[in-house]
Amino acid sequence: MKHILLMILLLFGVNESYSQVKGIVYGKTSNSKKAIFGARIHIINANLNVLTDEDGKFEIRLPKNLPDTMVFSARGYNPDTIVVTKNDRFISYSVTLYSDVLLPEVIASYKKGTHSISRLNTLHVENIDAGELRKAACCNLSESFETNASVDVNVTDAVSGAKKIQMMGLDGVYTQIQLENIPYLRGLETSFGLNSMSGTWIQSMQITKGTGNVVNGYESMAGLVNLEVKKPQNMEKVYLNVYGNAMGRMELNFNTGFNLNDKWSSGWLGHASTQLMENDRNNDGFRDQMIGTNVALMNRYHYQGNKMEAQFGYNAYWDRRNGGQMSNIRKTNPSSFFDVNLDSKHVDFYAKTGFFLKKPSTSIGVVYNLKYQSLQTNFGNRFFDGEEKRGYINAIYDGYFGNTDHKIKVGVSGVYSDITQSVDSLSDDRLEIVPGAFGEYTYTGSRLSSVLGVRGDYHNLYGFQFSPRLHLKYILTEITDLRFTVGKGWRVPNYMIDNVSLMSSSKQWIAPSETKPEISWNIGGSVMQEFKMFKQNGSLTVDFYHTRFENQLIVDREENINAIKFTNLEGKSYSNSLQVELAINPLKTLELRFAYKYLDVKAEYNGVMQQQVLVPEHRGLFNIGYKTRNKRWEYDLTTSIFGESRLPQVNLPSGELTTKNRSLAYPLINAQITHVYRKFDFYVGGENILNYKQPDAIIDAENPFSSTFNATRIWGPIVGANVYAGVRFTIERDNEE
Repeated sequence: MKHILLMILLLFGVNESYSQVKGIVYGKTSNSKKAIFGARIHIINANLNVLTDEDGKFEIRLPKNLPDTMVFSARGYNPDTIVVTKNDRFISYSVTLYSDVLLPEVIASYKKGTHSISRLNTLHVENIDAGELRKAACCNLSESFETNASVDVNVTDAVSGAKKIQMMGLDGVYTQIQLENIPYLRGLETSFGLNSMSGTWIQSMQITKGTGNVVNGYESMAGLVNLEVKKPQNMEKVYLNVYGNAMGRMELNFNTGFNLNDKWSSGWLGHASTQLMENDRNNDGFRDQMIGTNVALMNRYHYQGNKMEAQFGYNAYWDRRNGGQMSNIRKTNPSSFFDVNLDSKHVDFYAKTGFFLKKPSTSIGVVYNLKYQSLQTNFGNRFFDGEEKRGYINAIYDGYFGNTDHKIKVGVSGVYSDITQSVDSLSDDRLEIVPGAFGEYTYTGSRLSSVLGVRGDYHNLYGFQFSPRLHLKYILTEITDLRFTVGKGWRVPNYMIDNVSLMSSSKQWIAPSETKPEISWNIGGSVMQEFKMFKQNGSLTVDFYHTRFENQLIVDREENINAIKFTNLEGKSYSNSLQVELAINPLKTLELRFAYKYLDVKAEYNGVMQQQVLVPEHRGLFNIGYKTRNKRWEYDLTTSIFGESRLPQVNLPSGELTTKNRSLAYPLINAQITHVYRKFDFYVGGENILNYKQPDAIIDAENPFSSTFNATRIWGPIVGANVYAGVRFTIERDNEE
């Protein structure tokens, strides 16, 4: 720790030879003035470019050779210029561009990658926009990470097809998922909720590795995924997506946004998916996917006033599906067949209000969320029944002292969660009330920026928890960024819903003697280097993170071969994650991305350190995207290589233990072609093109009620090659709208 403090002091003491300016770009029409997302700031002689974020804000480092000319431009607006000199260091600009509706249309284009690491953010934040999601058959959230190396999506069992994410080799419960900074997929949603949101609703995603900001809560232990849904004030006038695949799945997605008046706007987002066809391509007598219907609806409103901004809305979905043995088996054995049913209902209401104070760049924001969730599911003759009522509030003061290089955020939060749940003869009802307070200080220098945060939360069952976090970014050169992070996160585990897919085996559950909060420390950092290749931009990013648990709920599937035992950690548990990612653009129309990830995830079981089961130690990813110069054709190919992982020991029908305790390495290739014609996008693609399928996905599938039945040793695809096609239809809103 002394060395870390010494490094921080040295960094603060370095002569800051690079300067930067920041600001915000507005667009003015005859009816309104609003911040512009994607405005281009270009320094002419130095050939430097940045784009504004969703709030119209930008930061750009000034070149050494000054004076120079800085140009502000955005589609639909007249450009503006400013001459910057050495005396303009650390200045904050407010630039207004005026509408160009009366002049002939001139389009100035700037190519922005669909996948990038934010250089402006102190934290290591990976940005994924809607263009990246278009590269795959992205019809729900579980299919939105196919071209991403940081987040893995795994099938949890071979009879329900439920999916969970992993970050740094750790289960998705350790990754905080938020919907525009509101907790999402918590509680009873964790196991099946990834199917609840359409990928066509998403405007962008931000993936943060390590512990996030204290403003966002205490549960970020391995990382944070924030989902930005399309905003009413700038979403499409009409968006329609129709999708179908060779396995009998059909989807319809519909979005529309419109202005109610000069201050109010509204948006509707709809999603309907149905699986009509039974499939058993691995010939084990079980449906490869559950059949049934998922329907979701979101309605949101936005208000933009002179002294305040507000948005509110509701989100509801109903997911009802049926799986298990094939219909021909059900007919031959109508009194005893293995059935899987899922009935999940959800509704939540949210509101966000922001009040602008008299002091510039200061505000007060309050976030509210109310949720109701019910879930009933069964795996054969084993049943889960749960109901959850949840409330959340977060109030934040955002300001600064001295100048905007020294920003502060302070606030209070509250979580209310009332869950009733049961598995077979076990029950675990709980009422959790967690008030908390936090403070965060952000320093932004020309080379060094830092975010120091602390929060304290009082849990009505487990007492006070203190969570400190520190994030640093240092600009080593104009093209090299160094980042460092350290922090604490914690959560209260729910052994039932977190592991509900383990009901798809004959093993009985042994409940923990007591539930303790899971606590972890995460430390790590990254190096990002930009470069030029063939006069095009490229980047190399290397990051490493170490997560160590003080306490963890251990799921022991091997001490008692006939049971699953839940215990609190007695010993060590940690995760080491190393990732290297190279992104290059050999041509303006060609994007290449290579990634390699190494995972060392171990925990102590009965005094022996072992690799966690079903976590590949190695993974590689290659993504290629090509777009013709006229932007009429798009070609995308993603190849993933998954290495071996340790498998849990289980009983075989012969009465012997499995001797094959390592999975096989396997490839997964997805490809898609898109043709753009006016307002239509026609796309066709293939998934798992090599038709790879895990052998023996279900053990003793012929006897699903036997003591050796097990469908939880899933490490690879259980569904073979798939072909899909679809069409998107879009009508954009006019600039004046």
